[in-house]
Amino acid sequence: MKREVRFLLTVALTASFASQSVPQSPEHRENAKASSADQIWNSLLDGNKRFIDGKVASYDLVSQRRTLEKNQHPLVAILSCSDSRVPPEVVFDQGLGKLFVVRVAGNSADPTGIGSLEYAVEHLGTVMIVLLGHQSCGAVTAACSGEKMPTSNLDAMVEPITQSCSVAKQEHTGEGLIDFATRDHLHRTAQDLLSHSSVLKHAHDEGKLTIVEAYYSLDSGAVTRLY
Repeated sequence: MKREVRFLLTVALTASFASQSVPQSPEHRENAKASSADQIWNSLLDGNKRFIDGKVASYDLVSQRRTLEKNQHPLVAILSCSDSRVPPEVVFDQGLGKLFVVRVAGNSADPTGIGSLEYAVEHLGTVMIVLLGHQSCGAVTAACSGEKMPTSNLDAMVEPITQSCSVAKQEHTGEGLIDFATRDHLHRTAQDLLSHSSVLKHAHDEGKLTIVEAYYSLDSGAVTRLY
């Protein structure tokens, strides 16, 4: 009997030690983080390629819905434009529960959007935020037109984009202006997330959150990573 107890205790202790994490160097942890972020992004690109080729995956939506009835743990959150031609779940060919999506015309980071992303990172386990701008964005075009918006709400929509328009007008002319302003606005939005949210900045600084700036081409359907 004593031998049996000692044997069970030995097994338990062995399992306990085996389950403990092995100390890793900062460099090793950084490489592991980069690999994980790359894997997540590559998975999104694989979905985008399926979308481009018209060979999207077949999802058992009923089963997914039942599995997700009580909780969700999306690894990726996306802040994208509300444009009807750029639905993230379709563009990246993802099923239910994979993407936590925040959409607003011009993909700007207002307090409600930032709060939504904070919730995803803090409570749902999201480790990547993708900022998704796109070709021929109506909000960017309106902002760069210089015209007075007819309502205060529309003015609030274009206001965050105007600085990018000013920079674009200094450096570009013609057709390239809107495209440049769109990409510049994406980068400024990424900076806004970190400067206006201590939650996101802390997660980013701790290496627990990756922010990706990406651009969707309406003509090809391809998503390109900018940063």
